[in-house]
Amino acid sequence: MRKAVVVRKTKEVEISVDLNIDGTGESQIETNIKFLNHLLTTLTKHSLFDLSLQAKGDLKHHVTEDVALALGESVKKALEEGKGIRRFGTAYVSMDESLARAVIDLGGRPYAIIDLNINQPKIEDLIMEDIEHFFTSFAQSSKINLHLTVLYGSNEHHKIEAAIKAMALALREAAALEPRIIDRIPSAKGVL
Repeated sequence: MRKAVVVRKTKEVEISVDLNIDGTGESQIETNIKFLNHLLTTLTKHSLFDLSLQAKGDLKHHVTEDVALALGESVKKALEEGKGIRRFGTAYVSMDESLARAVIDLGGRPYAIIDLNINQPKIEDLIMEDIEHFFTSFAQSSKINLHLTVLYGSNEHHKIEAAIKAMALALREAAALEPRIIDRIPSAKGVL
């Protein structure tokens, strides 16, 4: 089983993450930010990762950022050197009138292009800037290449939900084991 435990403790936050990539989508999440809880639960459900995550902190911005950093670190740690993974994942997800696309490379080169096509400053109890920063911070700490785009939509909540679902499905595909290369790293360089 590909698992990782990460604890992140600073003067601003205290976060614990217990991740199982080969799970069934079960989660126990508490961040004291309702919309962030919703996003993480949705990510877990559709990636089929099992996640136990508790977070406490002083400001929503700090909690959101550090949750993303700890979660990304746990993904990187659980995947280890990347032997046998498919490495690449792509998904399109619709949520009523909204359509999102996620493209992921677990190749060890952190980069994020995030275009959520949001037209309001806040969704539920989280400001848009922090939602975008969540995705960028996750990509950096997990060392993945993430291209996440909301192609269209009119409901801001639906746009973000389609985006997190697309990311979850692309992550699930990229992290899946490929039986033909189970003992090899999927890179011409020999390392990710």
